[in-house]
Amino acid sequence: MARKPDRADSQAALAHPEDRRDLSRRARAEVEFDEQAVLGALFGEFDANLVLLENRLGVYIGARGNKVIIEGTEDDVARTREVLKAMHQRLLTAQDLDTGAIEALIAMSGEPTLEGIITGETKTPPIMIRTRRKTIVPRSTMQGEYMRQLASKDIIFALGPAGTGKTYLAVAQAVSQLITGSVQRLILSRPAVEAGEKLGFLPGDMKDKVDPYLRPLYDALYDCMPPEQVERRLASGEIEIAPIAFMRGRTLADAFVILDEAQNTTREQMKMFLTRFGQNSRMVVCGDPRQVDIPGGDRMSGLADAVTKLEGVDGIAVTRFTAADVVRHPIVGRIVEAYEGTGS
Repeated sequence: MARKPDRADSQAALAHPEDRRDLSRRARAEVEFDEQAVLGALFGEFDANLVLLENRLGVYIGARGNKVIIEGTEDDVARTREVLKAMHQRLLTAQDLDTGAIEALIAMSGEPTLEGIITGETKTPPIMIRTRRKTIVPRSTMQGEYMRQLASKDIIFALGPAGTGKTYLAVAQAVSQLITGSVQRLILSRPAVEAGEKLGFLPGDMKDKVDPYLRPLYDALYDCMPPEQVERRLASGEIEIAPIAFMRGRTLADAFVILDEAQNTTREQMKMFLTRFGQNSRMVVCGDPRQVDIPGGDRMSGLADAVTKLEGVDGIAVTRFTAADVVRHPIVGRIVEAYEGTGS
């Protein structure tokens, strides 16, 4: 019976003739992993993760026991080596390593943040958020910058399309600060509907009417905390989820406050919300300026107005995500780019 060809048998695996013509520019690197228990997850079923790296980075990868040989151009080999080490480090710290995580590491490869965040080989401290259920690290360069701002600034505006992690990372940071005691309350808010009177057409009490519009915030909470803790803290008032109208007249001290879908606030609502800021608090305002649904069509978004007025003010940061920062399925990023390209 013929032997199944080995992926590392020869350089004939380099598919294209131009690869052979340009051997003088090719590089080779060997990576050895000491912790063999995670190699199965690192390589993937039938070496699927290695194949993904080959296809995305244009290299050839051969695995022999706990050693990996990488061949390709010098830059591609360096990027692949960096990504492999980052993948390995994720597994050692009990983080998920799915296709999305690998794609994110590839997208960040070559950036200083990847080495500093994942491998710990630079003098910069790792950027991460620890919650009860997981440790979260950036999945794009812009996410790394955003996470730094979440840990240091008083008010943060996060602008950009869906799938970039704006709200999720804000909720994760809020949960982290709540469980460590650096804040006493977590307040999550968003415009519930286009017009307040529409709530009357929904069955149930006020909570029943509002909850469907706040579901993304609940989803992020349950992903960062055990369900029983979320329910207990909601019941005690440590976690509060409410439409923006409920913020009027309050001073939000010792709290981490998040406003989601902020592009659908009016200028008056945004001013009211921002002036609720109290002692020992942090505010994060998330939204996509391209998706404004304010009734009437001629009212300026409170988010755009606030960023124009406040960008550059001490203690306030603005992070702008793009389609390149989408960390959902890769097709989501392509969909966002297509819509942005049409101006719709």
